[in-house]
Amino acid sequence: MVEHEVTSWMDRISIAISRVTMYIVAFIVAIIFYEVVMRYIFEKPTLWVNEMSLWVAGAVYLLAGLYVMQQRAHIRIFMLYDVVSRTWQRIFDVISTLCICIFAAAVVWGGFNEAWVKLMRWEAFGTAWDPPIPATMKPLVLITVVLIALQAVMNLISDWHKDKETHEIVEDITPELSDEILHSDSVGLDSNSTR
Repeated sequence: MVEHEVTSWMDRISIAISRVTMYIVAFIVAIIFYEVVMRYIFEKPTLWVNEMSLWVAGAVYLLAGLYVMQQRAHIRIFMLYDVVSRTWQRIFDVISTLCICIFAAAVVWGGFNEAWVKLMRWEAFGTAWDPPIPATMKPLVLITVVLIALQAVMNLISDWHKDKETHEIVEDITPELSDEILHSDSVGLDSNSTR
């Protein structure tokens, strides 16, 4: 995979967080493997693996959004975006960035008190192992949404002077597969034209 270029301080933060998050996924796989071995080979299941994997996977899910924003891999309606002029593309970019920032502000405004209370009480999950999932995940939601909004603003600033963007469906596929698809399409066209 070819990553988007790093153009700002926020890009560096997003990439650093995503690199740590990659290893967290390996950690989840390792502890689930440990649970399977303990449960089915030694018949001594753990209390903590299921909740730990849910806890950590929730953090991975949240932080993945930051990486997606930095890579400009979020959903766009390219059918409309590609046919308009660069001026209109910029207008669309401003509108989408404003929507992201308004959403982030609303989430922080609506969730701050609850996240603060859960963090200060160090609220636990209420199970046998009882990890502090609510106390950590609620604030992480707010932190992540703010980081995503900052990344969206930095993307807008970084991309402002770029040329008009157009996209092909094949661009979203790996280079090896896109070559195969293009080659098979041209072969298919040739065979159809001889019929």
